Amino acid sequence: MKRFIPLFLSAMTIMTFHACHRAGDAGGNPFFEAEWDTPYGAPPFDRIATEHFKPAFERGMSLHDEEIAAIVSSKAEPDFENTVLAFDESGRMLSRVSAVFELLDAADTDEGMQAVAAEMMPALSAHRDAVMMNDELFAKIKSVYDRRAAMDLDAEQLRLTEKIYDRFVRAGALLAADKKERLKEINERLSRLGVAFGRNLLAETNAFAMELSVEELKGIPSVVRDAALEQGKASGREGKYVFTLQKPSMLPLLTYCENRALRDSIYNAYVSRGDRGNEHDNKAVVAEMAALRYEKAALLGYRSYADYVASNQMAGSPEAVYALLDRVWTPALERANGELERMLPMLRRDEGADAVFEPWDWWYYAEKVRKEDYDLQEEGVRQYLTLDNVKGGIFFLANRLYGITFRPLAAPVYNDECEVYEVIDADETPLGALYFDFHPRAGKRGGAWCGHFTEQTYRDGRRVGPVVSVVCNFTRPSGRIPALLSIDEAETLFHEFGHALHGLFADVRYRGLADVEGDFVELPSQIMENWAFTPEMLRQYAVNYRTGEVMSDEMIDKIRRSSLFNKGFATTELVAAALSDMDIHSLASADPIDVDAFEREALSVKRGLMPQIAPRYRYPYFSHIFDGGYSAGYYFYIWAEVLDKDAFRAFVESGDLFDRGTAERFRREVLARGGSRAGMDMYRAFRGADPDADAMLIGRGLVDAPEPTAETEAREVGTVDTRAIARERAERSRREREAARAEADSTAGEE
Repeated sequence: MKRFIPLFLSAMTIMTFHACHRAGDAGGNPFFEAEWDTPYGAPPFDRIATEHFKPAFERGMSLHDEEIAAIVSSKAEPDFENTVLAFDESGRMLSRVSAVFELLDAADTDEGMQAVAAEMMPALSAHRDAVMMNDELFAKIKSVYDRRAAMDLDAEQLRLTEKIYDRFVRAGALLAADKKERLKEINERLSRLGVAFGRNLLAETNAFAMELSVEELKGIPSVVRDAALEQGKASGREGKYVFTLQKPSMLPLLTYCENRALRDSIYNAYVSRGDRGNEHDNKAVVAEMAALRYEKAALLGYRSYADYVASNQMAGSPEAVYALLDRVWTPALERANGELERMLPMLRRDEGADAVFEPWDWWYYAEKVRKEDYDLQEEGVRQYLTLDNVKGGIFFLANRLYGITFRPLAAPVYNDECEVYEVIDADETPLGALYFDFHPRAGKRGGAWCGHFTEQTYRDGRRVGPVVSVVCNFTRPSGRIPALLSIDEAETLFHEFGHALHGLFADVRYRGLADVEGDFVELPSQIMENWAFTPEMLRQYAVNYRTGEVMSDEMIDKIRRSSLFNKGFATTELVAAALSDMDIHSLASADPIDVDAFEREALSVKRGLMPQIAPRYRYPYFSHIFDGGYSAGYYFYIWAEVLDKDAFRAFVESGDLFDRGTAERFRREVLARGGSRAGMDMYRAFRGADPDADAMLIGRGLVDAPEPTAETEAREVGTVDTRAIARERAERSRREREAARAEADSTAGEE
């Protein structure tokens, strides 16, 4: 995502200057320098120390106060230049410090950084409230807003004026004094709770380690064993096989380990994080945050926090969000039940006729289905998906679509594992710098995200490119074996790279127009996923790291045929999380809730979520909504998928998936504009029409594609044939149901 959110922002880097923000020369604070003499103005990580952040935050807030005071004390009549633009330009130092700190605290934290966060985040919340509830400042903003139609503003100036006015109103500028004070108290408390939530989750994740013997590794591929040995070495257990709750470690165990009890153990350790009744339990944090968010929304005149959030998004209302989620939920659940029917006989062959299928069985038997039904094993595919191969693939794609190139850059880094590239436009104009940080470690949050260390801006009439960061948690290399990505990990890299392109292509005059609506922000990232496993792309980057052979057409066809594999499960867990997020933020009172009971009621009781599937994130570790920017917004992924699937159709319809004209139009109308226009206006400018929701449902295999005409058949040459896949799936499901009934009858006869 474009905004910072663990799985929403990003981080990138490569070599040269060793950087450690935990130590350094605290005497000369790099944040006090007007500019950084580094490539692309990247943060001088080799000189930044943890102790620099608190004084930098304090000076940043002080300078911001002075800038606001200058606007308020001006005797000139408020106009766009002296009020709206002056406000938009204020707080640059504070923004710079915040951007660097927040990304480092997510990607490379330690106790010192966490202590700074605990102290400074509430102070920053209070500072923001003091600015946004400054009556004299708001009066000047409102004066310009009220006269905007008569001020000869251009379209971007008018939009900036309206967006800033709306920001003040949504921050409480119209409230009475007593209500403003209460809102300040709520915001400060929410800030403290968010820090506590993230600290608890990181501690819970890092506390678990499963040490296995050789005998317990039955079924686990050698590459996964080697990674477990490396984990043992890294954690001081030389020669031991160690698995953690980081997904590159946990998911292979769930997928391949024949020992069901071990799958049970690691799965339940993962889903019970923050829900153990210990010092790191997050349930009380979640309950208090939900109550405070309701109270905040009520103070601002909204029925619920979900209403407050949705009113400022493309969706416009919770009702529109629920309408989309409900449209997806039923077919997704039906599909998931069909997937379960296919796997249940396998389980009972292994565990007995009375065995009950449990959540920790899903990955293991889904992989067996992949092998039996599609003759495809993910471990075989991984041999072609080295991290370098996939990275080369995204660079190739960006070059084909937009003509841009990526060159390794010697720049300071915050961790030796980072890589840095400069990004050059087709006309040799520098676009910005891109950092990558690929692998998990103890100081990094889980997930994947994209953000910026420095923002795209204008200086002396010239565009200054951003320093963008992509952070992931991918499988590490092991010995001579390079980092081999799973199908999901490869898709994740395409996704986060899409966010990075959105930032790198940004060409916006005003800082206040940088951000798009939350339910639009995933369009630039998710559209990139559509290319990841097309035959054209796989033939470019999927090369076996052992043999050097390009992936065969036979394997590419197997991947194509399995493209809708396990989509019921994936969609159900995603939508379940989106629904639980909307439900807890649709509370109509501040009464305390039993978090676990509320979740069960929302999903299992009210909506019939099958017990074999948990939501992608349970409340106690739902970092997106309690320690990120997606509260009442996890639906963003589904909403934006409607846009991305329909937008990708434009490339399909062109007859060339790499059509430069279509790509340039997408860049011009969507990627470069930031939030200078409403999201739907940008989309219509690119597509010429509103998005078609059926494209998303077809893309996930939840509805059948319409019968193609001769023209559409010609356009879809070389692309995924979802209609054929749907027919294959329907026929296979029929055979599977018949086989399951026959086996059940046979088992009953034996009994």
